[in-house]
Amino acid sequence: MSKSIMDIVAEARAAVPAISQEDVVAMMGADNVLVVDVRDGGEVAESGKIQGALNVSRGMLEFNADAATPYYNEAFTKDKTIILYCGSGGRAALCGRALMELGYTDVRNLGAFNDWVENGGAVE
Repeated sequence: MSKSIMDIVAEARAAVPAISQEDVVAMMGADNVLVVDVRDGGEVAESGKIQGALNVSRGMLEFNADAATPYYNEAFTKDKTIILYCGSGGRAALCGRALMELGYTDVRNLGAFNDWVENGGAVE
């Protein structure tokens, strides 16, 4: 039996723990924390991103996070807490599950960028 994308997203949301905005604010700036915006560049250009976040589109995340690829970004290390967000939280959940499959052990889903903005989160 095949699954719908919403089934797959629901499974990913169940696998990747959510994190509150308050907890993210408290953790921001620590050397062992990486906040990643997995939206596409056009979305980020239109709305900005969380202050201090790294933008890596969903399509390139695994390549940036795996040291075995030529696209590896040294900001990704498996000893960090990786906090992901996107437009609604679905892509962030899918990315979180993919990072877990790559061996990242502390991955969190912040959810929706708009919620961050509406609650007064810093944007650049």
